[in-house]
Amino acid sequence: MTVAVVTDSTGYLPTGLAAEHGIHVVSLQVSLGQRLGRDTIDVGPAEITQALADPATPVGTSRPAPAEFAARYRGLLDGGASEVVSVHLSQRLSGTWEAARIAADEVDPSVVRVVDSRSTGMGLGFAVLAAARAAAAGGSGAAVEAAATEVAARSRVFFCVDSLEHLRRGGRIGAAAAWLGSALAVKPVLHVTDGLIEPLEKVRTAARAMTRLVELAVRAAGPGAAELAVHHLGAAERAEELVRRLGEQLPAARPCLLSEVGAVLGAHAGPGLLGVVVVPPAVE
Repeated sequence: MTVAVVTDSTGYLPTGLAAEHGIHVVSLQVSLGQRLGRDTIDVGPAEITQALADPATPVGTSRPAPAEFAARYRGLLDGGASEVVSVHLSQRLSGTWEAARIAADEVDPSVVRVVDSRSTGMGLGFAVLAAARAAAAGGSGAAVEAAATEVAARSRVFFCVDSLEHLRRGGRIGAAAAWLGSALAVKPVLHVTDGLIEPLEKVRTAARAMTRLVELAVRAAGPGAAELAVHHLGAAERAEELVRRLGEQLPAARPCLLSEVGAVLGAHAGPGLLGVVVVPPAVE
């Protein structure tokens, strides 16, 4: 029995990790003015950063079509997979999960399982990696789905942005919209909770924002071998500093993964994004 694992591009796994674990990635779509491309394939961090800096270039994102998921599921099943587990970013942030569910119903819902990670970035990515490990160990579709769901439920995502403007334009900030009037005077710290991006607190400087990310990650990780990831968009030096500080504060944690987010998350968060994802050890 072989279970194939599918996800979308917003997990932003470090380069090569999806291929290493046999994970199949379906990209969301990004529009930059008249140009339409696939997230992480045709449009990357540099392109989205340049487009966001140009007020004359409208930027948009959209889910993959259900037909694209259906074609991928059929290809994997025809290629020898007995089941497919498809793990995606929060359905409260995107229609991607819904597109995958429609495709699963069309192909065969008895052998295609669709999981809502209720997260994004490596909050999704760690869930997908757990699914891939369970599949590689010979787990059934139900076991692979359970592995993804369990890790997703433990993950915590914290991030700061230079401005709430991009999140506002995309309608992704909910209650954080109340901060817009003072956005120039603060560095917003946000988190993903219950599948939504919500405000956590406001700090005055970028240095304080990084310190709060470290403090929040340390609290969430606990004393054991937590999994960690750091994301950024156009902030490589700050991201490397965050990785270093996490390593000092969490010596028992697993080596921290580092990746720059792609166009979809970048379009909504904007340049200067800095974030940390924590998956604390399971309670035995």
